[in-house]
Amino acid sequence: MDVFAYGLLALTTLPPLVPNSALLVTAGVLAAQGDAFLPLILLVVAGSALLGDVLMYLVARRFGGPVRTWMQRRPRRRALLEWTSAHIQRYGLPFLIGVRFLPSGRVAGALASGVLRYPRRTYVIGAACSEVLWATYSVGLGYMGSAAAGDPLYAAGIGIGVSCAVAAAGAGIQWAARRRALRFPERGGGGAVRGAGEGEGGANGPAGHGRRSIPTTAPAKDVGASEGRGGGTRSPLS
Repeated sequence: MDVFAYGLLALTTLPPLVPNSALLVTAGVLAAQGDAFLPLILLVVAGSALLGDVLMYLVARRFGGPVRTWMQRRPRRRALLEWTSAHIQRYGLPFLIGVRFLPSGRVAGALASGVLRYPRRTYVIGAACSEVLWATYSVGLGYMGSAAAGDPLYAAGIGIGVSCAVAAAGAGIQWAARRRALRFPERGGGGAVRGAGEGEGGANGPAGHGRRSIPTTAPAKDVGASEGRGGGTRSPLS
C-alpha cells in the first residue's frame, strides 16, 4: 500500500457524506495480508475524519445564523438539527460520541455543536473518541474478516455487508427516536435551535413573538454546565 493509497484514504474520509466504507474495509483486508501497516491506516482515517469534524464545528460556530438557515430550509434537515441539538444539551459528551454512528450523525453532531457554541475542548474530545472508535470498527471489519475467512473478496463482502447492516440499524434507531420525540416533546423534542437563533438576530427573525432571546455567548456556558450536572438538567435553549 503506497503513499497514494494512504492519501486516498485521507481525502475520502476528511469531507462528510463521501461513501468510503468499501475502501476502509479493503484497507483492513490489505493490512491483514501484510500489504499495509494497520496502525498507520487507523491514524490516517481517524485523524482526517477528526480534522473534518473540527472544521465543520468551527464553521458552524463562526457562522451560526447562515448554517441554521441552511439547515432549516428543508423539514428533514430542520428536524435533524433540532433533534440532535436537544440531545446534545441533554446527554452531552456520550451523545456526541454515539451520534457519529447514526446516518448523517457526523454532520448533524458537528453543526449542532457549533450552532450551540458547545465548548471547543469538550467537542474535540468527543469527536476524537468517536472517530477512533469509528476508524477501528470500519477498518477492523475488513481486518477481522480477512483473518477469519482467508479469502480477500469474501472478507470484503462480509465487512461491507456488516457495515450496511449497522447503518440500517442506526437509521431505524434514529427514526424511532424522532417519532418518540414528536409524540412526547417534553421528553426531548425540538425547538432548541430556534430559541438559540433568535438571540443572534436574523436566522429566525426578531425575538418578539413570544420566544426568548438568548445572547450569542450564553449557550457555551449553559450547555457545558448542563453536561456537568447530568442529563436531567434543562438547558435554556431547550
